Amino acid sequence: MIVVTGAAGFIASCLVTRLNAANFNDIVVVDNFAVERKLANLAGKHLREYVDRNEFFEWLDQNHEEVEFIFHLGARTDTTEQDRAVLDLLNLNYSKQMWQACVQYQLPLVYASSAATYGSGTLGYSDHDDALLPLYRPLNPYGDSKNDFDNWAIQQEEKPFFWAGLKFFNVYGPNEYHKGRMASVILHAFEQIQKTGSMTLFRSHHPDYTDGGQMRDFVYVKDVVEVCYFLMHHRRDSGIYNLGTGEARTFLDLALNTFAALDRVADIHFKDTPEDIRDKYQYFTQADMSKLRGIGYDRPFTRLEDGIEDYVRNYLVPGAYY
Repeated sequence: MIVVTGAAGFIASCLVTRLNAANFNDIVVVDNFAVERKLANLAGKHLREYVDRNEFFEWLDQNHEEVEFIFHLGARTDTTEQDRAVLDLLNLNYSKQMWQACVQYQLPLVYASSAATYGSGTLGYSDHDDALLPLYRPLNPYGDSKNDFDNWAIQQEEKPFFWAGLKFFNVYGPNEYHKGRMASVILHAFEQIQKTGSMTLFRSHHPDYTDGGQMRDFVYVKDVVEVCYFLMHHRRDSGIYNLGTGEARTFLDLALNTFAALDRVADIHFKDTPEDIRDKYQYFTQADMSKLRGIGYDRPFTRLEDGIEDYVRNYLVPGAYY
């Protein structure tokens, strides 16, 4: 039996699809299922049981002997969330409880961290040196909550026999429709182009970057779940790992490829970055992927052009579902 938390969300629901494709159908999905807009992500999946996140640890006490692996991907993922009590509850304390349960029952654990922990990137984007974790200064409370847990996990004397924290970079792909403002720029681009024939990007407010020249490490969700699947079988070399592609691309690249996937002539405009995120905006992210490669993960990561084409043509166009 495999447990997936945050299962109705973006990355976790894609992971459930990947597990089903490999004939893993004995899956327990954990989430706040009262959020109905996400439930379509689990439609048609082969599942064993739905468990409310508030009831999960009681359920685990009763069923731990049947559990083989836990993917803890549930979290409050809104990077504009300012209520630290909410983030502490869902991202920090719930994760601590999950870790302690995995220690108690000796269950392997993969959990979701975030590239937001790196802040402005002044200390780089390497995952090799855990001593840097206390030095990172995330740009928002969400990043703080993820970095706080990474720091806490590293300091624990008692650990699950295998565990991995994955610092997700800019993930895009199917099943993110419910994320609203937090969805990838590709989804926003698709929706804008379909409605208006044009696309608006944030203007640069940094002298080193042109408008649209801001750079991020965009990683396709299908690659993310392949790494999760690899780790489920690997079960050694515990630690914190970056999960990007290792190649930063510009938002202009992203927009142009979205137009191309729709066979449209590019029509791109710019607007000021909103005030509430302007001073917390990351202008460059690029994952150092050598640590994951070093433990044997050798699959190539999807090129941005290919990922956007697959996402747009096979999932976002009318009548396409994941």
